[in-house]
Amino acid sequence: MQLTHRTTGAPVTATYWMDHAWLGTHVEPGVTLDVAGGRIAGIRTGVEAPPHGATVLRGLTLPGLANAHSHAFHRALRATVQVGSGTFWTWRELMYRTAAKLTPDTYFDLARATYAEMALAGITSVGEFHYLHHAPGGTPYANPNAMGEALIAAAAEAGIRITLLDTAYLAAGFGEQPNRHQLRFSDTTAEAWAERASLLKGDDHTLIGAAVHSVRAVPADQLATVARWAEERDAPLHVHLSEQTAENDACRAAHGRTPTRLLADHGVLGPRTTGIHNTHLTEEDIALLGSSTTGTCMCPTTERDLADGIGPAAALQKAGSPLSLGSDSHAVIDLFEEARAMELNERLRTHVRGHWTAAALLRAASADGHAALGRPDAGVLEPGAPADLTTIALDSVRTAGPVPRLAAETAVFAASAADVRHTVVAGRHIVRDGRHTRIEDVPRALATAIAALHG
Repeated sequence: MQLTHRTTGAPVTATYWMDHAWLGTHVEPGVTLDVAGGRIAGIRTGVEAPPHGATVLRGLTLPGLANAHSHAFHRALRATVQVGSGTFWTWRELMYRTAAKLTPDTYFDLARATYAEMALAGITSVGEFHYLHHAPGGTPYANPNAMGEALIAAAAEAGIRITLLDTAYLAAGFGEQPNRHQLRFSDTTAEAWAERASLLKGDDHTLIGAAVHSVRAVPADQLATVARWAEERDAPLHVHLSEQTAENDACRAAHGRTPTRLLADHGVLGPRTTGIHNTHLTEEDIALLGSSTTGTCMCPTTERDLADGIGPAAALQKAGSPLSLGSDSHAVIDLFEEARAMELNERLRTHVRGHWTAAALLRAASADGHAALGRPDAGVLEPGAPADLTTIALDSVRTAGPVPRLAAETAVFAASAADVRHTVVAGRHIVRDGRHTRIEDVPRALATAIAALHG
């Protein structure tokens, strides 16, 4: 007899048997998971052997990971920006040169390959902080959302979910017009940005959200327009916040207050909002973010790559700010490394070990990341949740040895993206035995897409 979903009545389309599964509080051996309508229809524990017809997932199966902050085109910068020294601001010049070369077609190719790399790393949903809107010189494409729709299509082909965080980027700095590189980013006003962003459409795998690039890129009197657009749609709203001390200094000079206070004064903070980085904060800033339950997305591999500093993640969470994780500039794409780095950075700063448990770090990499992207029901292995899973090997040179009950600790503190063996999105096998099922040669796809920009 065919099983059906208990609430929707949809037929069960797949059954997975998990050697070991992380159920939020502990590792459980021998677990089956039924899929119906792209969601988890049921979970059974204590199943010692795979049932007939079940797909076997050997290793530790986790909820699919959420990459809460991505700039897909930065993937083309890997290694290139590691030559010589410099600062965030010199790095930015190299980023601008790459951005100038992108078209909707080349952006699709690069994003498709980048999102496939994410799938291979166990990521089932990405938050794409998208500000590359127009043609060089700022002229809109015939389809004003050609670049954003290229990202949506790329995620669909790579098999992962996307929250397209369409970004308002209107100024070069406080009181400054966009420079020649930034003309591609600007809609000139928040009202014009809102009109264009309103044309974007979501689907089963796509949510449309909003972003304020930063307080230096959106004039203060236009912040409320972006916040109101997101509020009217109950959409996630993200913002780069206090990534650099120079931003804080310029904001104080222009407005007599910190970026966090400026955002609070213009209605940007709140439970649907996530601040990206939140690195250089005052105690008042931390209190404002926490009391408003504004989220914090830490991107440790990028923050250390750009020498940005170590953000006060532990203090923010204690104040009430939920934590999520992102790979941002894609110096590497590895959410296990992001989770591990958040804890290890705090150890370096405080000389104390154990600020977060492995369970808490996995939650930041999954459930809280999905919530930041507008999917509060995702990131758990429970009936009714999206059937998004990832399985890591427990027999690689990095993960072999520890007993299975410590598999969560193994995942966070020893595993890497290279240990991902399976990724399932909406019940569909996207990565099987370490290979992408839709894109035959992801390394070649990356190399070809990047070569087209550097040629």
